[in-house]
Amino acid sequence: MINKIQELNALEQLSGGDTYAHRLNPAAKLLATAVFIITVISFGRHALMLLVPYVFFLTLLMILSETPHLILLKRFLVALPFCFFAGISNVIFEPAPYGLISFFTILLRAYLCVMAALLLVSVTPFCEIANSMRRLRVPGVFVAVLEMTYRYISVLLGEAYSMYIAYSLRNAGKKGIRMRDMGSFAGQLLLRSFDRAERVYNAMKCRGYVLNAIPQNRQNFASKDFIFLILVCIFCLAFRLMVI
Repeated sequence: MINKIQELNALEQLSGGDTYAHRLNPAAKLLATAVFIITVISFGRHALMLLVPYVFFLTLLMILSETPHLILLKRFLVALPFCFFAGISNVIFEPAPYGLISFFTILLRAYLCVMAALLLVSVTPFCEIANSMRRLRVPGVFVAVLEMTYRYISVLLGEAYSMYIAYSLRNAGKKGIRMRDMGSFAGQLLLRSFDRAERVYNAMKCRGYVLNAIPQNRQNFASKDFIFLILVCIFCLAFRLMVI
């Protein structure tokens, strides 16, 4: 459990780097990621080979930002089962070899989209991403839900870890949680998480947090930000328009 908490905080630690990618305007990186993801998901379900250039481009961005690929890959593996079950039906219902091509295309598209989002978080502090979304007039409810979910995951894991340690001490020599105790454990975890989250939110309000406030200390676009955004758009659209 403690390893999961450390892995969750690893991306936040990576966002404090000082590479060229870290110094770019957060809004430019957010828009570039959105263009990349929208372009990738616009491909058809049989466009497996057409997505290969996007893999190389994403890998290049990881190298330039000095982001360890293994850390992002571990996060992607969490989403892999959902992608697998979403694509396995194509293998069953489509004739060969189209079903298999469609299956791998779904996995590759999911890989590109998830890794692009994780790369954005690894080179940009999440608070700056949320502030950029507010400046871009993204609906405040969506930003708040995204922000609170991201922040409260660590709170939930912390509470679960404390409860698991207490449970283990009361059941010496037994590993895991017994099935008959699972319901009460989950219920207590939910109640403790609500209580802890409320205290965290009250502390945030005491420090001046306003739900939908647009930050005033905005970072203006520099020439390097425009160049980066334009290059990403040119690359994504060029390979996409080649197959239309």
